[in-house]
Order: sequence, then structure tokens, then C-alpha cells
Amino acid sequence: MRPYETMVIFDTGADEAAVNGALDRALEALRAKGGNPGRVERWGRRTFAYEVQHKREGYYVVIELTAEPPAVADMERVFVLADEVLRHKVIRLPDKVAGRRAVAAASAKEA
Repeated sequence: MRPYETMVIFDTGADEAAVNGALDRALEALRAKGGNPGRVERWGRRTFAYEVQHKREGYYVVIELTAEPPAVADMERVFVLADEVLRHKVIRLPDKVAGRRAVAAASAKEA
């Protein structure tokens, strides 16, 4: 299993149910292939530095996950097909960075 981080930008014109549905479908596709979605951070509405698909702002969501490449590909496919998604980016985290995050999360739970 490899550590990944995904940022997804949703259209602010889409209703909350559509955004949650697209996110749930992507995470379910990940789980179906043995992936493990971790923390899901909803950053909320942010203004873009420049227009993206004629939009001035988007709703940002960051997902930390561990999975094998085929599981990540299935999750990405869901994001590509979802009309609510303006942009998405998947980044494979280096093992050193992922290890530091796991240690920081464990120490935060103890405190």
C-alpha cells in the first residue's frame, strides 16, 4: 500500500447532495479495490487566482489515503466522470513524509 493525497475542487454551483454523492462514489470505488481512505478535510469555498471553466471559486476537499495504483485509478475515473468536479490532483507521498504524518497523528491522539 502506498500513501497518496488527493485534492478535489468541486463546483460551488452544485448542491451539497451532488458533492457528497461524488465524494462517496469515489471513496467507495477506492474501498472496492482494497484502498483505505484516511482523513477527509473539507477546506470549504475558496476564490481562484484565475478562472477555471468560467468559475471564480470552488469548494476544496483534501483526502489522505493509502492504496495500490489500480485503486487510485478507479477513484480518479470517478472524479473525471463527475460533473461537479472542476479539477482534481492525486499526489503519491514519499514514504518519509507519510511516516512523519503518521507519527504526528499518533502523538496528537495521545495528547
